[in-house]
Amino acid sequence: MHALRATALFIPLFVASGTARAGEPGGDDVVVTGKRDGYGAADTAAAKTVAPLRELPQSIAVIPAAVLRDQRALSLQDALKNVPGVGFSTGDGQRDQVTIRGFTAIADQYVNGFRDDALYFRDLSNVERIEVIKGPAAVLYGRGSSGGLINRVLKRPDLDVTSATLTGGSFGRKRAEWDLGRYAATSGVGLRLTGAYEDSGSFRDQQFLRRVALAPSLLVQGASTSLYAVADYVRDRRLMDLGIPALYGRPVDVSPRTYYGAANARDADTTESQVLSQTVVVEHSLTEGLLFRDGFRHYDYALARHSTLPDSVDAKALTVTLRHGRLDRREEGWSNQAELTQTLALAGTRHQLLYGYEAARQLKDATTYAQRVVARTALFDPVLPVVDDRNFTALSARTSTTLETQALYLQDLADLGYGVKALVGARHDWFTQRTRQLLPGQPDLARLDRTWSPRAGLVLQPDASQSYYVSWSRSYQPSAETFALAANNAELAPERTINREVGAKYTLFGGRLALQAAGFVLRRTGIKGSDPAVPTKLIPIGTQRTRGIELSGQLDLAAGLHAIASYSYFDARVTASANPAFAGKRATITPRNAANLFVTKDVGGRFGVGGGLNYVGDRWADPANTTVLPHYVTADAMAWCRVGAARLQLNGYNLGDRRYIVAGHGTSPLLNLPGAPRTALVTLRVAG
Repeated sequence: MHALRATALFIPLFVASGTARAGEPGGDDVVVTGKRDGYGAADTAAAKTVAPLRELPQSIAVIPAAVLRDQRALSLQDALKNVPGVGFSTGDGQRDQVTIRGFTAIADQYVNGFRDDALYFRDLSNVERIEVIKGPAAVLYGRGSSGGLINRVLKRPDLDVTSATLTGGSFGRKRAEWDLGRYAATSGVGLRLTGAYEDSGSFRDQQFLRRVALAPSLLVQGASTSLYAVADYVRDRRLMDLGIPALYGRPVDVSPRTYYGAANARDADTTESQVLSQTVVVEHSLTEGLLFRDGFRHYDYALARHSTLPDSVDAKALTVTLRHGRLDRREEGWSNQAELTQTLALAGTRHQLLYGYEAARQLKDATTYAQRVVARTALFDPVLPVVDDRNFTALSARTSTTLETQALYLQDLADLGYGVKALVGARHDWFTQRTRQLLPGQPDLARLDRTWSPRAGLVLQPDASQSYYVSWSRSYQPSAETFALAANNAELAPERTINREVGAKYTLFGGRLALQAAGFVLRRTGIKGSDPAVPTKLIPIGTQRTRGIELSGQLDLAAGLHAIASYSYFDARVTASANPAFAGKRATITPRNAANLFVTKDVGGRFGVGGGLNYVGDRWADPANTTVLPHYVTADAMAWCRVGAARLQLNGYNLGDRRYIVAGHGTSPLLNLPGAPRTALVTLRVAG
């Protein structure tokens, strides 16, 4: 609460410090300045200094607002199917969770460049675009980021907008959104309010979703100083659904609607999260070529999780055991980024230097209640038990964890002349973890990690349409990273990730076609696992390596043809492990091959049609590779028309009504989430 009050005080204080610059970005860490209504993007601030995408020696995927609109993406999972190298996890039925390049990205969520690692489902009503920054990014963003990170760029109050959107469709889907904004160019002041309300059903038995989202924002711009402030509130309540179990190495062949949990799941198997965050960013131009930026973010998060899920399968008796448990989480945290950007010329070269200091503190409390078996029932025709959640009050763990970060970082984005450019940087982190065990007889735990995260890349640009690069980077993953320390990991040093990458980027037909290709080898060492001699003890036993190729493209033609496409090939496997069950096995929920294509055509801005295909190859559900999630292809289509200020849009998904598994847990073969059958959504948007 002290941090919340401090944030509230910052707003008038910063406004009083000066008027803001007209036309400046206004302080978002990650801002894409490409066309607002196209499928492509030209610039990014993923390196924390605004630069063309083609000048960065790194693969960066952008899902812009036009793609989110035309596909009517309502979740991060909907949006990220456009990105090569992303695999989907069930996220324990309570949060967005993916793998990137074969590595889990559970804590690698960001918003406007600030860490957003609370465990919840994000809403897209206030999102302008989504960026996926591939490879280790710890040099600027700190711990984590083995395969990459996901950054949501929020809508800014820099334009006039008035719109209301209603969506309804199959399985009782009902959602309303609003977007109200005013910007006065003469005074440089803008206000915006976005929000959403959803009350939806699902193809899954007993599943429901109740959600409220609200995000007000303020922008003040003037001659030398700018201020940007935004608050973001999301409350989400739904069934905690972990899908269906497996038998003989495949998910059981039952109707996709079959639920393995409590008969009274809407009372006993729910997860409810609430997140409130506030961000304030100030930029001040000290002199020509010297810009100071300070960004502060505070968040408060609460989770109540109640679940009944498959625990084991008896293959002979064809039965499944169900167990029930509870978990409560409460978090509060803040982070501050102070950065100085300097542009200078030196001996015929030009440099954008970034000097940064970050400080952050998170307090994470968790209470875990003892689980127990509540039923054993038929695998293919389950009779679900009635569960009284109030009977589950025995505690199995209660912890309070403090995470503190201090970091210094330096980066140089240099133009060396003759089409040669370089990006080099390094970051040093002091990361402290302290866990208090609040139940009797358990010791408190702590550790401090001091870690360097360097990177270097070289770019060759023969002309304005071609760009070729090589890069090297390193990141780290501490023992707990975002959870409580435990006795079996508190003494272990961070895991290390190294990425080596080559790539090419092409900008053709006057910027209407953008192509990216990347080949990489990503290796993570010191991965923790059970000591074969002492199963309760963790030791650094493994190395996981991903060798891969990623291809992507975006097309925007003046004739109204738009397209986004991608393909990825991964050889992701554990190359060394003291556990024979894991050695040589492929990474979980990571397909060897995946591809997507989405194409639309509009006529005179009055109506349009489109469609696409999404292919995902076989994935392994568990580290021992005992259960496979079969490959699938789905086909989608859309059509829209405009009448006055109204736009009416129809989206159809999985038109072939294919049965498939969209996500797995990643550590268990028994928790596999079916994808939706043939589905339709109708969306009406009215803009003033």
